Order: sequence, then C-alpha cells, then structure tokens
Amino acid sequence: MAGARAQAEGMTGAATASKTLPMPLDAFANTFAGNPLDRASYRRTDEAWIAERLAAPASLAVALWNGQPLVEDAKGGGVQIAWLAADMARALSGGPERLLFLGLWKQDAVFAVDLEGGADPADGPLAGLGRFEELRALAPALPAGDAAILAAAKSVFEWRRKHRHCAACGEITQVAEGGWKRVCPACRAQHFPRTDPVVIMLAVKGERCLLGRQAAWPAGMYSALAGFVEPGESIEEACARELFEEAAVRATSVRYHSTQPWPWPSTLMIGLIAQIETDDAVADNVEIDEVRWFDRDEARALIRGDHPEAKAPPALAIAHQLIKAWAEEG
Repeated sequence: MAGARAQAEGMTGAATASKTLPMPLDAFANTFAGNPLDRASYRRTDEAWIAERLAAPASLAVALWNGQPLVEDAKGGGVQIAWLAADMARALSGGPERLLFLGLWKQDAVFAVDLEGGADPADGPLAGLGRFEELRALAPALPAGDAAILAAAKSVFEWRRKHRHCAACGEITQVAEGGWKRVCPACRAQHFPRTDPVVIMLAVKGERCLLGRQAAWPAGMYSALAGFVEPGESIEEACARELFEEAAVRATSVRYHSTQPWPWPSTLMIGLIAQIETDDAVADNVEIDEVRWFDRDEARALIRGDHPEAKAPPALAIAHQLIKAWAEEG
C-alpha cells in the first residue's frame, strides 16, 4: 500500500495546516471541523462515475471497523489516517452498502469503507497496514483534517447502521447516492443522514462563569451546560430553556462562538456564551448534579490544568474552547 500512502501525503500535509483548508469560514475551528475535502455532492447521483473512481489507481479510502478508524504512526509524531487504495476498500466492502463517497481531494476521489464483525481486519486482510483505534482517544493526536474526515465517515456509518429499515413502512432500505441516501424499495420513501443540534453554552454574570458537573463524569471535571434543540425552537430559545431547566437561571442575551461536529453518534454542538440575570444558580439534580461559579482567574487555571480542585473538559471538546475564549477576554 505504499502507493496509497504516497498519494495521501499531500492531503495530510495540507490538512494539518489550517490556513490551507479550502473553506476557512472562521478564524477558529473546533476538533472535527475543517474537512479538507470537496464533498462534491453533485457526483453522488452518478453511479457510473463512482464505480469508475472506485477502480481508479489514484483514488483513496479510509477504513473503519466497528466505528474505529484505521490509523498509523505519523513521521513527525502523532498518528494519521492509514490510507488504502480505493479498489482495496471496494473489495473489502462486498458491495455499495458498506461504501461511502466522502468527496474529492483536488481531482482524486476519496471513499470510506465500513467493516464490522468480531475479527480485527488489521490481523487479517489489512495486516501490516495500520491499526484500529477509538476516534475520541485518537483525535488530539490526529491532523485536524484527518479528524474531520473520520468524523464525517463515522457519523454516516452510524446512521446507516441504525436506520436500515424504512421509518415509514419497515422494509429494509437500499443505499443510494454514494452512501448519503437510503431508499425504500416498497414505499419509495427517501431517508437521509440526520444531524441533531445541541446547544452548549457558557453562562456568565459579570466576571464569573457558571459550570456544572454530573456525578458520572471524571472526578472534579466541570463543563458548560448543554441540551438538544427541540422541534419548533430557535437556538436562542433552546439556550434559555436549558439554562433555566438545569440551573434555574434566566438568559438575557446570547452570542454565538462556534460549532463542532460531534460524531457520537451525529450531533452538531452549537457553542454559545449567554449573559444571565442573577447568580443564584441551583442544579436540577436530574441532568446536572452540581453547579459552581468560577471567576476569570479560576477559569484560566482550569484551562491550564492547574486549578487545585477542578478540571476543565479536554481541549478537543467545544466546552473547553468556550471556557478558554471567555477567560481570555478579560
């Protein structure tokens, strides 16, 4: 597979440097954002083109086994995607059901293959080509573009795994449009990957921010409050509702910070900073077991990792970036 590795070197190098990403819409990008591929959605309906690209020597693929990506050690440290030739991925897939067209790197097609089962393919057909590891643990060591590519593949494969049957009539659905659509052969209903919006907000009052914790979290870890956006609800309304439900505080204004694709299984974290009326917060003891106020110096200590009593979420989490952004404002 030396050819696939050589073919991918330019992609990994470019994806590592955020200034070379094709769509720098913001100066700030969270982990799993900044996919360097052109999704080329107009190509998904062209079955002949996809079949041709799967056989093309220059086409590449990523492999996931039970949701874990195939990776290898990078020359300069850390890890990177262990790229396969697309025709090898096609052979492993057994058909289009387990394949996904991810997009284009320059003019070359990039695919993903979804492998399942109890036997590790790295001990079988992929022996010597890399190892499968859990994406959440890998993410901090991956180039930014690699993490984003893998997050997209993982999210779509998780959707495919959980939505094999038609929600309208129960019939087994069939894959279409390069893996981005499923069609029911019985009632012709069309199904598309879902993304669930989640508001995650740092509540602030004056020079203090409010963080919460759940008993199940690692000892001492505090994070921003969060919750799913409900049908018929704006982002701002969801933010205000969740703050009141979880901590009994009322938001007076909400400002946007950034978003983060989160592939467990497929959510979009919408990062906000919310001003609140009063500082008499009370945990609901349902979603949140404890709430605590931190001033800016304490928030900076959380981010540095030297607070004597509390910990921030890891840097790959958008909650960490919200705390950091607010702490550095003052």
